[in-house]
Amino acid sequence: MARIHPAAVVEPGAKLAEDVEIGAQAYVGAEVELASGVVLRPHAHVTGRTTIGEGSRVFPFAVLGEEPQDHSFSGESTELVIGRRTTIREHAVIHVGTRKGGGCTRIGDDTMVMNGVHIGHDGQVGSHVIIASLCAIAGHVRIEDYAVVGGLTGIHQFARVGESAMVAATSAVSQDVPPFALVAGDRARLSGLNVVGLRRRGFPPETRRQLHHAYHLVFHSKLRFAAAAERVRAEIQGCPEVERLLRFLETSERGFVR
Repeated sequence: MARIHPAAVVEPGAKLAEDVEIGAQAYVGAEVELASGVVLRPHAHVTGRTTIGEGSRVFPFAVLGEEPQDHSFSGESTELVIGRRTTIREHAVIHVGTRKGGGCTRIGDDTMVMNGVHIGHDGQVGSHVIIASLCAIAGHVRIEDYAVVGGLTGIHQFARVGESAMVAATSAVSQDVPPFALVAGDRARLSGLNVVGLRRRGFPPETRRQLHHAYHLVFHSKLRFAAAAERVRAEIQGCPEVERLLRFLETSERGFVR
């Protein structure tokens, strides 16, 4: 049976699993759907077409599913989807999407969004991501699986952060961050390969060696990118991580951090 505090407000129409927990002064809108095991701490605010996956937790004063900060938004029906076992800490703000941006802001599974984080409309955040306190992430940003974004970082709209990348605290990201990279600064610059992140994900030494070699060819050989990518593919074969790195860079629209 759902545990709903008498001082909580749950609008008619909200879909709640039988074992959700909703604290005092929390608000749940009419189009919200909460899966099994979801916990809303006191004063959490969840509205709009928002779906929260099983086992996720939302802490006090987080605001989920409100209208996007976009002048073109005119009340159309868009959504926010949050995955399983994801944690949204105090005062975080995540908006629904916009029709022009695909209509959906999405957060993956097992992700940690720390206090005071803003994730703008149409953002696509993967699984096993950590976004540290007070980050400002603009609309249409894509953050891939296992990335870590350090506290007080700002990310420009439409920028991408690749898988297993690490963005140092207080960085300003205006271009795409390559997968497996370590970047820092205002504007963010490449500092090297995220060796610690690769080890934590359990990549074997041979994969780490191949990625290191690919990074050397792409970023330090002084070859133009097309020539460097061709050489990487000639010298490193059968490594899916290297191929994902090259595909990410080849599809960059904003340019990538160097």
